[in-house]
Amino acid sequence: MIESYSFGKMKINNIVYTKDLIITPDKIIENWWRKESHRLYEEDIKNVLEDSNPDVLIVGTGKFGLMKIDDSLTALLEQKNIRHYALPSSKAVKLFNRFLEEGIRVTAAFHLTC
Repeated sequence: MIESYSFGKMKINNIVYTKDLIITPDKIIENWWRKESHRLYEEDIKNVLEDSNPDVLIVGTGKFGLMKIDDSLTALLEQKNIRHYALPSSKAVKLFNRFLEEGIRVTAAFHLTC
């Protein structure tokens, strides 16, 4: 469960993260970086998806929603029948927590700043 989010900070299990991160059902991947800062490509997350095997991928696109999902990733998600949502990070946190409460296998990738 994500306890809180504000620009550049996310709190999970009483630990504050200040770099972009990925949350899978099994672990938290800190200091996550992508090929391009404000675009999420298939290659940026493909291995994580294979390892975590989620039913849902949530992408927190930043406080102001500046990160965009590339068409190649959208195509991969549709091919694998993974539901996906790209929302400003504050809304993505709420959706992530709701899915967790419902027992849905969810992986999330969060851009914490812009």
